[in-house]
Amino acid sequence: MSGHSKWSTIKRKKGVADAQRGKIFTRLARDIAMAAREGGSGDENANPRLKLAVTKAKANNMPKDNIERAIQRGIGGAGADDMAEITYEGYGTDGVAILVDVLTDNKNRSLAEIKHAFSRGGGSLVSAGSVAWQFEQKGYLSVKGDGVDYDEIFMVAADAGADDVVEDEGTIYVYTPRERLGAVEQALTDAKYQVEEAELRWQAKNDTELDTEKALQNMRLVERLEELDDVQSVASNLLITDDIAAAFETA
Repeated sequence: MSGHSKWSTIKRKKGVADAQRGKIFTRLARDIAMAAREGGSGDENANPRLKLAVTKAKANNMPKDNIERAIQRGIGGAGADDMAEITYEGYGTDGVAILVDVLTDNKNRSLAEIKHAFSRGGGSLVSAGSVAWQFEQKGYLSVKGDGVDYDEIFMVAADAGADDVVEDEGTIYVYTPRERLGAVEQALTDAKYQVEEAELRWQAKNDTELDTEKALQNMRLVERLEELDDVQSVASNLLITDDIAAAFETA
């Protein structure tokens, strides 16, 4: 799973979050509204999906007023009924499998933009089910690692049901079964660890290893997809080694 934590580290280094703060807030607000609507409640304690969405928003320093407005939009129904969740499937170059999670109020616009991004990146969209079987949904958490003992956090996470704990450049990444994400997050929070992100992500069952040039081409495609307004997240089965990560950071 280290390749997936490397992608998160790379994006943080390149300052993507700060550069696209407004865009991130828009995505987070949509996710919160949808979670409130689908969960039938604006109460985080009674709506696990909403709790995850709000946790992610707080980790990105989204103002409290923005979060509350998004919740009210969801439970009030204004605008949220027009939103649709779609997962698009595609391939990058050299058979790299890619999943794109979208939250949109205009399916035709989203589809056209994603098709264009794949085409520019040398990839293509495929029919539903062609790629999804290569992934499973996992819980993902990132914990601020400054002054944290890896062995101690490993034990806390493992006791709560985590699958894996990875340390990478000052951040600790915790992976859990889908159904254990909330329990692991609660255990880490109770133990006074600073959870920066907590969400469900697609995890590849097997990685695809490519040479640096081909890997970079796929990483640029993933980055292009992530920049689209309607895209919530992108997952691939590309193996990102230390050398590839270093090459992408300096590209």
